[in-house]
Amino acid sequence: MTLDIATARAARPYSRREYVGRALWALATPLFRCSPRPLFGWRNLLLRMFGATVGRGVHVDPGTRIEIPWNLTLGDHAAIGAGVWVYDLGPIRIGARATVSHRAHLCGGTHDYTDPVLPLLRTGLAIGDDAWVCADAFVGPGVTVGTGAVVGAAAVVIRDVAPWMVVAGNPARAVKRRALRETGAA
Repeated sequence: MTLDIATARAARPYSRREYVGRALWALATPLFRCSPRPLFGWRNLLLRMFGATVGRGVHVDPGTRIEIPWNLTLGDHAAIGAGVWVYDLGPIRIGARATVSHRAHLCGGTHDYTDPVLPLLRTGLAIGDDAWVCADAFVGPGVTVGTGAVVGAAAVVIRDVAPWMVVAGNPARAVKRRALRETGAA
């Protein structure tokens, strides 16, 4: 058996409305990317105009690449750093007070590699409240990063991360449980 590349390339995985929306977002992207860093409200407005659900006090860096804004949900006070790629082919939820640090990659889609036509799977992913995805990390399709969890720098997460766990490595493995100090403790 071989791959059916011709059929795969001819496939249209999006509706006509989605193709039009993606074209309009591509035209609006310079308004997002060229805005000065402190204009978080402006970028949040643009995201909302394109169907994203954006909570209060959200900070999205202008260097963030968001593929399909209407598939994105950002909880209150969530933050996304410079160079992050939000590849939201499926729904991506970033919880309240969660942080995605610079150059991380959130991958919300893949292909069914067991099918010769390689159909697109729009699986999405979720980052829990109070979680932190550190710099250069990769979070794969269908993954849930639990509440309060930490994905270490350059980690590759291909399985769910339990709440309040710290994971690191490739593939990411549990390192320890995250415990927050009391405010003001040394």
